[in-house]
Amino acid sequence: MKRVTSKRTKAALIDGVIAGLVSFGVEQLVRKKVKSEFVHTVITPMLVSYALEACQMRRGGQTLGYKLMGLELKNDDGTPVTAEQAFKRALHRDTRSIAAYVKDRAHFEAEAGAVLPHDAAFHMHVIEKN
Repeated sequence: MKRVTSKRTKAALIDGVIAGLVSFGVEQLVRKKVKSEFVHTVITPMLVSYALEACQMRRGGQTLGYKLMGLELKNDDGTPVTAEQAFKRALHRDTRSIAAYVKDRAHFEAEAGAVLPHDAAFHMHVIEKN
């Protein structure tokens, strides 16, 4: 596995644990008002995860996991990542990105982990910060 890809995987695991903990807390707060288990099992964790990622990415292109792994997300034109871009990128990553990667794996592997399908779709790339 390429170095950046390995770091991105570790960052995603860190961010997943944090999102899971926050989601658990949110679930406890809304459990009395929302009775649907589907909401607590599917909707709440997904929305919390995407919202956390979007809020963190707009503040310097890093989630806590990215920061710990020394990574940063940047737009190809050098402008800062917006919360809307980060939210859409996360949604794309968890849906259409998988098929795009399988379809053209060699292209994305040539990028050494800096650009994956969900990055390419929004003209972004990941860099290692020194």
